[in-house]
Amino acid sequence: MKTAITVAAILVLACTGAASAQEADFDRFLRSFDYETRADMKIDSKRLVTLLVEKKAVLVDIRFPEETQAWKMGFGLHIPLNALPARWQELPRDKLVVVACPHKDRSALAMAYLRSKGYNARYLADGLIGLAERLRGDDAKEFLEDIR
Repeated sequence: MKTAITVAAILVLACTGAASAQEADFDRFLRSFDYETRADMKIDSKRLVTLLVEKKAVLVDIRFPEETQAWKMGFGLHIPLNALPARWQELPRDKLVVVACPHKDRSALAMAYLRSKGYNARYLADGLIGLAERLRGDDAKEFLEDIR
């Protein structure tokens, strides 16, 4: 996972233009990287559900359109990862932005990208599969009633 986050950060820096200043920022970030920083990058589905009900977070499903056509969550926003550079400004700045895919590989990239844009972003550590597992049966019914 650390490799995916490092690759994501490098890709974000490479795509933003002012590489040398940002490389220095990234160097500082890596030198100060610790367990607290690592924990701040992710959120689990239990905490996400609470924040969604409290309207303090927004879920962004970053899967490809074909994936969401085959399996929809029924709530949250859908902005595919490859559309994020054109659509990131659609996201609220006053809420935690939680990006999610089935596992977490693409989510780490999206989180790093959104943080480079100044968003308070995290990735869903247990992925959409973990969220779907949490929202089964009565829990799903109660959750949907709470967010409406």
